[in-house]
Amino acid sequence: MASTTSEPTEELADKIVDIDVSEEMRSSFLEYAYSVIYQRALPDARDGMKPVQRRILYQMNQMGLRPDRAHVKSARVVGEVMGKLHPHGDSPIYDALVRMSQGFAMRVPLVDGHGNFGSLGGDDAPAAMRYTEARLDRASQLLVDSIDENVVDFQANYDGQETEPEVLPAAFPNLLVNGASGIAVGMATNMAPHNLGEVIAAARHLVTNPEAGLDELMEFVPGPDLPTGGTIVGLDGVREAYRSGRGSFRTRATVSIEKVSPRRTGLIVTELPHSVGPEKVISRIKDLVQSKKLQGIADLKDLTDRSQGLRLVIELKNGFNPEAVLEELYRLTPMEESFGINNVALVDGQPQTMGLRELLQVYVDHRLDVVRRRCEFRRGKREERLHLVAGLITALTSIDEVIALIRDSEDSAQARRRLMVTFDLSDTQARYILETPLRRLTKYDRQELENERDRLNSEIAELTAILESETRLRSLVAEEMGEIAREYTTPRRTLLMESSGVTRSAAVPLELGDEPCHALLSTSGMVGRSRTETAPHMFEGLRTRHDATAASVPTSSRSDVGLVTSLGRVIRVPVLELPELPDQGTEAPPLASGVPVSDFAELTEGEEVVSLVSLGSDPPDLAVGTRSGVVKRIAADYPQNKDDFEIINLREADRVIGAVQLSSGSEELVFVTSDARLLRFSAESVRAQGRAASGVTGIKLAEDAHAVWFGGVAQPEDSVLVTVAGDSTALPDTQTGAAKVTPFDAYPAKGRATGGVRCHRFLKGEDMLLLGWAGRAPARASRADGGPIRLPDTDSRRDGSGEALPRAVAAVGSGQHAPAEA
Repeated sequence: MASTTSEPTEELADKIVDIDVSEEMRSSFLEYAYSVIYQRALPDARDGMKPVQRRILYQMNQMGLRPDRAHVKSARVVGEVMGKLHPHGDSPIYDALVRMSQGFAMRVPLVDGHGNFGSLGGDDAPAAMRYTEARLDRASQLLVDSIDENVVDFQANYDGQETEPEVLPAAFPNLLVNGASGIAVGMATNMAPHNLGEVIAAARHLVTNPEAGLDELMEFVPGPDLPTGGTIVGLDGVREAYRSGRGSFRTRATVSIEKVSPRRTGLIVTELPHSVGPEKVISRIKDLVQSKKLQGIADLKDLTDRSQGLRLVIELKNGFNPEAVLEELYRLTPMEESFGINNVALVDGQPQTMGLRELLQVYVDHRLDVVRRRCEFRRGKREERLHLVAGLITALTSIDEVIALIRDSEDSAQARRRLMVTFDLSDTQARYILETPLRRLTKYDRQELENERDRLNSEIAELTAILESETRLRSLVAEEMGEIAREYTTPRRTLLMESSGVTRSAAVPLELGDEPCHALLSTSGMVGRSRTETAPHMFEGLRTRHDATAASVPTSSRSDVGLVTSLGRVIRVPVLELPELPDQGTEAPPLASGVPVSDFAELTEGEEVVSLVSLGSDPPDLAVGTRSGVVKRIAADYPQNKDDFEIINLREADRVIGAVQLSSGSEELVFVTSDARLLRFSAESVRAQGRAASGVTGIKLAEDAHAVWFGGVAQPEDSVLVTVAGDSTALPDTQTGAAKVTPFDAYPAKGRATGGVRCHRFLKGEDMLLLGWAGRAPARASRADGGPIRLPDTDSRRDGSGEALPRAVAAVGSGQHAPAEA
């Protein structure tokens, strides 16, 4: 066997360098870490893109795969990106492409895909890229728009043969809208998606108010809006993340309690927490049932399909409380999961942890720079064109001399020089004149050129004004954001709850005691029940949609309540099926744990629930008022064997606008009309009638007037009247209106069937009341999206005019969740 030696040859000895192993490991690891952080894992705070995502969108745009073009094979996109821009494997490129097309992963998908692009939770893997097709989505066009107008810097690709943008123009805050997740070396990022309309509203506010604080911005962005919907339970972690960049919150599945068969109740799951798939939930529930850690489950079905989306049906055994079983499902299964926020992104090439304001500020600064560079580019292009047009106009002015000069020249170079000397033209202008066809040198074309010159001068002046004025530049950026919001905003999917409410145990038997409680209805159509001993709870600092109480009736947990609808129907609902609301010690508003009335009632088109009525063993009378001014006091002879019955024989085109349960019998009934009249009269002046009767005249209405509100007031000395005036010719959602809050005692009582007294003085542009409400102070007003609106201070003038509101009011209700005892 030949001998071997470790001694290097003389030829290699001079090339060997002794290095310290620890130093080499440190430098090599730092290079690797740098590559992972900057080239793979962390997004840029300006456009919210990781390099692979940015390269995919840019290359698809270069390939012309716009929304109005046909789809192409995903493999072709991956090949183009890998060959020109991304020097890595095809798998990470395709994985990024797939994620940007998943509506359950991205709040605003950026890729429009055809084929199997996976399922929620990764239960079904996406098809291979040779089977799927893709093109840019409409929203992704906003990220690359104007990229060819020198709005961002470009850099060389990995081999120096191509160029790629360092960042995309990003016409909307993609990082906050779609979120991001990634694991780097020594750091990670996990950012929650948000609603595009809310984020843009906050960005616009920051553009126009650069000194705006976090609290102001959180009025526009109350919390994340997850693509899969669900409910965020507890907002303290969200607020902490908005302040410091780190926090956590819990997300719950959206579940309704329904009758799945004549004898069984079921839990219907229609939305799951972010990144949780149905297979994971089903598997966990089966394991718990088999191990007898979860009781009450009779059957489990996955009825998910393309037409109705996610639908898990969990059938319950008889004798188990559905709400208690649901609480156990939240506690033991992925139907409630935690989401940890870690807002780490690259700012000027450095990873930073940022709160909401910092993220918005980085984006706003980037967008201002993009629009500024775009205006400079467009102004330069127009100035170049204006220079050519001026030269062409000069040539047309002396067209005969120009033609003679060109004909007498030896070649084009001599003609160009003679044109420059004779007519004082630049080299560029002379070349352009020589290249212009003779057919363009007519009188008609001269007029067109002069018009074009005037237009170019006007556009250059406009662009110059924008570039020289920071205010105009910011106004332009805000206006462009507003146009995007109007076109691309979708309703919020995720419900925000201040806290989780009352926790139950599945071991609690179904047969509960018959305890006194209150049934409540909110102005946003949510219902729930609250224990009687709970003190009134004010809705302070509210950011959820459950902002005011529309009706509250005393009852008991084993009794029934009725939902009074605008068509004069009463729909019976067992009180035990209503969700229990938080105690007064919690920070959650009482109806934050309620459920929509649609879970209990099948309403026809245009029908809505206006109030509640107790259907216990000895219920009090009920008074209802209609749009045409009719009032009716219904004797409490409700049928016990019907779940749906009528309480008034409505006249044609009439509808119930309000109802009040006459617990004491001494309440005062109130009508408020569209022509700003208020009538206050005693309930004792209305005699009780049977359910088939049509009622009597409550208030005399003027021609073309109608009642906008009807209700009852038990304690006039502690009550107020809220009126909101507006223009009858304008659309309801386009005008803010003018509101007035007046002490209720300022209006004298009148007899029934009279015209009442005037309660609001119209100003110019106002001719009707949009809303009215009377009840115990404080009153609460809300927008169409449920957000609160601050009402003006109390005005003692009963005939005064209102104060303009910042936003349109959708509803007014009580700021207390249970009325004081009469």
